[in-house]
Amino acid sequence: MERNNLILSAQKLMQVSEQFAQEYSLKKDLLVDEMNKKMMARADLNDLVGANNIEMMKDNNANHARFMESIFYQHSAEVLVHTVLWVFRAYLSRNFNSTYWAALLNGWIEIYKIELTADCFNAVYPYYNWMQIKIPIFVKMAEEKLNSQNSLH
Repeated sequence: MERNNLILSAQKLMQVSEQFAQEYSLKKDLLVDEMNKKMMARADLNDLVGANNIEMMKDNNANHARFMESIFYQHSAEVLVHTVLWVFRAYLSRNFNSTYWAALLNGWIEIYKIELTADCFNAVYPYYNWMQIKIPIFVKMAEEKLNSQNSLH
């Protein structure tokens, strides 16, 4: 039921215009570089990502940017929810802290405010606001799935 509610709420996100999807696309590599710098500068990085997960975090940043680029070009609530849930499960199972997501999403927003035009920022921000608000639900669902998988062994 929660998955369906997530999909219904994600359906309310507006399709990003082609113009702003292209702007994001053109700046994607710069955005990833800036995000990696921002995260690497955090004193609490190891607490957020766990031991030996720095490269995984960097991969996530690159994958995140590519995924969001695809969503901005072709919004799909089902794909968005399915992928975000998968990412939460995958990273929590690798000992990323649940607080990682708030730090990550806040970081993207800060970078977008600087690097994207105001109109482009306003077009993509609702996706990040939606993800931020839904963090507790994503964590809960991911942990439930992980716990149910572990109980089968």
